[in-house]
Amino acid sequence: MKYGHILMAVTEERWALREAKLQEIVAFLEAQADGVKFSAEEVQARISNAQAKEVARREGAVAVLPLRGVIANRMNLMGDISGGTSAEAFRHAFQGALRDPEVKAIVLDVDSPGGAVSGSDELSSMIFAARGTKPIVAHVDATAASAAYWIASAADEVVVTPTGAVGSIGVFGIHDDLSGAREKLGVKRTIISAGRFKADGVAGPLDDAALARRQARVEAAYDMFVRAVARNRNVSLSAVRDGFGQGDMVDAAPAVAEGMADRLGTLDETLQRLGASQYRPAPAARRAGVAPRRALRALDLS
Repeated sequence: MKYGHILMAVTEERWALREAKLQEIVAFLEAQADGVKFSAEEVQARISNAQAKEVARREGAVAVLPLRGVIANRMNLMGDISGGTSAEAFRHAFQGALRDPEVKAIVLDVDSPGGAVSGSDELSSMIFAARGTKPIVAHVDATAASAAYWIASAADEVVVTPTGAVGSIGVFGIHDDLSGAREKLGVKRTIISAGRFKADGVAGPLDDAALARRQARVEAAYDMFVRAVARNRNVSLSAVRDGFGQGDMVDAAPAVAEGMADRLGTLDETLQRLGASQYRPAPAARRAGVAPRRALRALDLS
C-alpha cells in the first residue's frame, strides 16, 4: 500500500516539473503499486537516486548548496525512489549558511528537472529576501527546469554552464480515471462523503465543474510562478509570459541573451570569482612531471 499512497499524493499535487520526469515517476509507482519489485540497482537506474547523496559543502569561504533532482516540500514520501531535494531541508541549509560568519558567499549548485509547487515559492521568496546580505549565485550545471528555475532565479546572479539550459516555466496536474480498470476487475466502488466537492473525481471521471476548479488551481500556481520570476529577474510579467521559453527549456547562450540568466560559466569559474575553487592542488609527488617512485619502478624507468 505504501506506493499506492505515494501515487495518490503525486496525482493530487500541482507540479512545476518537466513532464517526462513526472511520467517516469508515475510509471515507477504504478508498477510498484501493482506488485512489481525492483532491486536497489534497478531503482537507481530508473529514477537516479544517486542525487539524494549530494550534501552541502564548503569551498574556502563559499558555501555550496546542492539543489538536485526532484524538489518536494518534504522528501520523506518520495526520497527513496526519486532522490532529490527537500525544500524544507534546503531552507534550513540556506539559513545556516546565511548566519555563518565564516561563509562569505553562497552558491546554489543546481541540476534539477523541477518539482512540486508546494514549498517552491516560499523558498524562492526567502532567497530573494536575503539579497544584499552576502553574494548569492545560482550556478546551473546543467539544468534548472520549472521549480528549480523558480528557486534559482531568486539569486543575485544566475550562471549557466555553456551546455546547460533553464526554463520550463509552467505548472500542471494529473488525474487518473480508474473507473474502467475497476470495472474490468469486477470492482464497484461507492464513495461516501460530506462536503459539496469533497469526492470530486476520486478515481473516477471529472465533470466539467471539477475540471474547471482544478484548472483554476493550476492557473493560480502558474501566475504565482510568473510573478516570482518577473520579480527575481526584474522584468515585466509579459516578458516572462510571452518569452522566457513559454514553458519550454532555453539553452544557455539564448537564456543569457533573453535575460533569464546573467552569464555563462563553469562551476569552478564561478567559485574562482568568489575566491574559492572546487579543485585542490595535487600532492607534490603527483604533480605534472613528477612520477611517484612506485610508478617509475613499474615502468622500469628508475
